[in-house]
Amino acid sequence: MSKKVIFIAFVVSLGGFLFGFDAGIISGVMSYAGPEFNLNDTQTGWVVSSPSFAAMIAMLISGRLSDVIGRKKILIVVAFLYAVSALASAYASSYEMLYIARMIGGLAFGAALILAPTYIAEISSAENRGKLVSIQQLNIVLGFFAAFLSNYYFNKLNTSGDSFLTDENVWRWMLGVEFVPAILYFLFMFFVPKSPRWLCSKGKLQEAKVILKKLYGEQQANVEIEAIENNVNQQKSKEKVSVMELLKPSLRFILIVGLVLGVLQQITGINAVYFYATSIFKQTGIGTDASFASGILLSLTTVFFTIIAIFLIDKMGRRPLLLVGISGIAISLLVCAYGFNQATYQLTSEEIAQFENIEASQLFAVADKVYDNDIDFKKDMKSALGNQVYAKNEGSILEAATNINATLVLIGILGFIACFAFSLGPVMWVMLSELFPNKYRGLAIGVIGFVNSFISWVVQQVFPWELSNLGNAMSFLIFGVIALLGFFILLKILPETKGKSLEQIEFDLVKN
Repeated sequence: MSKKVIFIAFVVSLGGFLFGFDAGIISGVMSYAGPEFNLNDTQTGWVVSSPSFAAMIAMLISGRLSDVIGRKKILIVVAFLYAVSALASAYASSYEMLYIARMIGGLAFGAALILAPTYIAEISSAENRGKLVSIQQLNIVLGFFAAFLSNYYFNKLNTSGDSFLTDENVWRWMLGVEFVPAILYFLFMFFVPKSPRWLCSKGKLQEAKVILKKLYGEQQANVEIEAIENNVNQQKSKEKVSVMELLKPSLRFILIVGLVLGVLQQITGINAVYFYATSIFKQTGIGTDASFASGILLSLTTVFFTIIAIFLIDKMGRRPLLLVGISGIAISLLVCAYGFNQATYQLTSEEIAQFENIEASQLFAVADKVYDNDIDFKKDMKSALGNQVYAKNEGSILEAATNINATLVLIGILGFIACFAFSLGPVMWVMLSELFPNKYRGLAIGVIGFVNSFISWVVQQVFPWELSNLGNAMSFLIFGVIALLGFFILLKILPETKGKSLEQIEFDLVKN
């Protein structure tokens, strides 16, 4: 595989790194920004989920727009928007300014998540396409790792008391540091070529040949250009693409497969776990500092298993990885649900007296009372202390009160993350970049990306409410049951695309 192609794939998918960084950062940011702005469950959900809401719009239009003006130009704009979002988020002076700044970032990652795998698939050869498109997911999880590491470092500096950081400004630094990789992404994008398949679709055959020769050499370039040219010539005789065309019988099967993958990737709760990781780990009673450290372990697991996926995706194939992964996701989520269901909560008089930032008399009414679920416990805590005081001290309160098998829950969450990282995470984007004919690819991935982002937004928006009103155990049980149903659906409908050219996949799966 050409080093140039690997470099290009890595640069283009830096948008994925920034998405992962943003998603990982916010889980730590909300531990500080939430109490500062005194946000309720709905507002917390909106700050976290608003980028996904904006991403829906970007996903719907960016694929089609890139079909018209090119993948590269849109990705340069994406990098610029990331940089603007990072600075605006860091300087946010209100709840409204914070979510608007994050929505600008949402426009960026919505477009990036659609266009990066599309572009990479269009510069790849059949035998390496799975590995190359998976670099997008690798960059996403490296972004998560960098974010959790950054959060841990800033939180450590803040709690040490020996730095300029305070509870009021530490979250601004957490958000602002994203500006550095955003600017690097913007600069690097000027060094990547235009998509050869896109150039062919615009009649710029000679320019496409020059790019393919640089990437693959004369012989391989001629093979690729012939297949692309034949495909483009066939598509020229067909009518202009519209959204309604995706519903026609010949595309029905691949559209259903794409939609099932797009929905399953988000509805099993992955972004709830990523975006609220620090909060989830607090629920196990391990404390605020340990919850930040657990986030690093979570992201390291993601990186490790994503690398495994990159090595296996073109050997094992897409179908086996997805089926093994989704079954593991279901089991892991059900383990989490069981672990949280066994938890009890109790604050003794001695523990209440030791809280530093809480008036002990406010909690004497609940001293030594045993709760068999987190919903009633947190409800009484908020009633006694008020939302803001509870939010600021949630980590220490839960650390003192929770009696749970934290190891079991941690194993469940890490198992979920590991299984997702080698299956639904990278494989969905690989398959979406493969399933659709060249003519429909940008539009189809945009539509499925829109649905994917909508589900992601709903999950993120609802999750704080779920934790408060349904509890930890029921929230994870719902995700686990959905994953189990997803396994049986994929078992029935999922095709295999490994080792086939994009043109061969079209011949096999599109019913003319």
